[in-house]
Amino acid sequence: MSGFKDHFSSASGRYAAYRPDYPAALFAWLADQCVERDTAWDCATGSGQAALGLAPHFSRVIATDASAEQIRHAEIHPAIAYRVAPAEASGLADRSVDLVTVAQAAHWFDLPRFYAEVTRVLKRGGVLALWGYGRMVLPDDLDAPFRRFYGETVGPYWPPERALIDDAYRSLDFPFAEIEAPAFFIEVEWSLHRLLDYLSTWSAVKRYQAAQGHDPLPTLRKELAPAWGNPDTARRLQWPLFLRVGRL
Repeated sequence: MSGFKDHFSSASGRYAAYRPDYPAALFAWLADQCVERDTAWDCATGSGQAALGLAPHFSRVIATDASAEQIRHAEIHPAIAYRVAPAEASGLADRSVDLVTVAQAAHWFDLPRFYAEVTRVLKRGGVLALWGYGRMVLPDDLDAPFRRFYGETVGPYWPPERALIDDAYRSLDFPFAEIEAPAFFIEVEWSLHRLLDYLSTWSAVKRYQAAQGHDPLPTLRKELAPAWGNPDTARRLQWPLFLRVGRL
């Protein structure tokens, strides 16, 4: 997990438009774990989904990403300062941060160097929260073809770090005093079109397209269409979040 592996800048606009938002309850709970609510650092912010969730709870949010293209597509907010910086060298001052968050990105990091940076910038008693989400589960007869698509069609094209997502970060080294987190879920109501737009942002889909010379999503659409019915019908979809949260 050394060096910056940029799997997302080539589709930063689609990433910003189609990635799901995290639940508001997650950010409220994280803020409640903090002694002070002055500054939060959202590391590997991407297009700013987590930073926007933190903004109502902290005086300011510093949101960094190693990709300038991702930062360019981030949503502007008066409480958020976006910066281009790698996870392992934030440029933040010592003991200046109350909360560090990493959403769906810790598996890309040089973790020993990142943890050293977290230890440097966090205030004593400050909190680090890593979280992510794996494969969504589709309702009823839709799930079997979707599971095959995830594991068999594009499965070989996931970067090796994806195994840490499938493991829900359980095997990730985490040298902080752990805080047990409640269960949180991302819930959306999406049409079939919207689901496919989201899937188009997957790094495995892009790697499949490059290797095979065609897009796998039209075939998946045909497989899902009979059970979905009207493609404009919105269906409730859910991802369980997994978290590793600890205190310095």
